[in-house]
Amino acid sequence: MSPKTLGYLITLLTVLIAYLLSRGKPKKGKYKLWGIAIMLLISLPLAYSIGITYAEIAGNPWAALMTFYAFPIIFSIGLIMLLIGVFKKDEAIKTCAV
Repeated sequence: MSPKTLGYLITLLTVLIAYLLSRGKPKKGKYKLWGIAIMLLISLPLAYSIGITYAEIAGNPWAALMTFYAFPIIFSIGLIMLLIGVFKKDEAIKTCAV
């Protein structure tokens, strides 16, 4: 199994596990879970696989340096999702006092 395929496989399994863990949770919990999953488990293998795939398509080994651009972007998306989950206000049931 090539490292590129392994990176895509890790990403796919992480997305599947994160989806199963986030089912039935409130939005705040989903944002936290997906933020952590993206930052820690998805960003690096996905960025690596994207960089290697692009280098193979371009035919230039130096094109794999795209990994250095893709990783911070994907990591930042995860960080933003985590921060939204941390600082989002709880959705309380609003009742009218009669």
